[in-house]
Amino acid sequence: MKAKDVMTTDVVTARPDMSVVDVAKLLLAHRIGGMPVVDAAGNLVGMVSDGDLMHRAELGTEAAKPWWLRLFVDRFRDAAAYAKTHGRHIHDVMTKKVVTVTEDTAIGEIATILETHRIKRVPVMRGRDIVGIVSRANLVQGLAALGEAATPSGPTDAELRQRAIAAVRGETWANRRTTNVTVVNGVAELWGIVFDDAERDAWRIAMENVPGIVKVIDRRAALPTTGELIFGKSKTA
Repeated sequence: MKAKDVMTTDVVTARPDMSVVDVAKLLLAHRIGGMPVVDAAGNLVGMVSDGDLMHRAELGTEAAKPWWLRLFVDRFRDAAAYAKTHGRHIHDVMTKKVVTVTEDTAIGEIATILETHRIKRVPVMRGRDIVGIVSRANLVQGLAALGEAATPSGPTDAELRQRAIAAVRGETWANRRTTNVTVVNGVAELWGIVFDDAERDAWRIAMENVPGIVKVIDRRAALPTTGELIFGKSKTA
């Protein structure tokens, strides 16, 4: 399997001049842990994650040095830490040296990259364009999907995945930021979260109508609606 077989293709991005607060809201709104940062021309200039926003002066969560470490003054490192905890815009907080992969990078190589660089996600590039994101969760999804056996025929799994994604493109109910699709041996699996039974059924039906898909497995977790959360009720409780 390659990056293109498991990557999330609906990529949320931030701009370097966005405020830290606005990016925090964006991460929460899309229920993601990180995103690429692009300039006005769409070029990748950095990555920002929830980890970058953990230690903030506003929250009083700056990482404090042990007393013995404060004896060793590192002006450059201290200055960088101050900028990260006090910077008001994402260009001061983001990681500027970004590790990337291509659509044809094997997921085994991606797993090594994530582990070596101690990161949770990596942008997938086609030339200078961002075409997807592969996260640790996507790798686990790909691994789990390998357990479903079926007899492949006709289109390849990569082609079927592209057809499956195209089948819901433009549908108002299809949130590609909260649902990822993997296809292995003709079996389509849905991963992420779903908000109600109608949305779950719509996704299943769309996948079943893709020629070549032999089976649909919905592994998404159901989240309670806003009203249910307010009144303390949940269909999954």
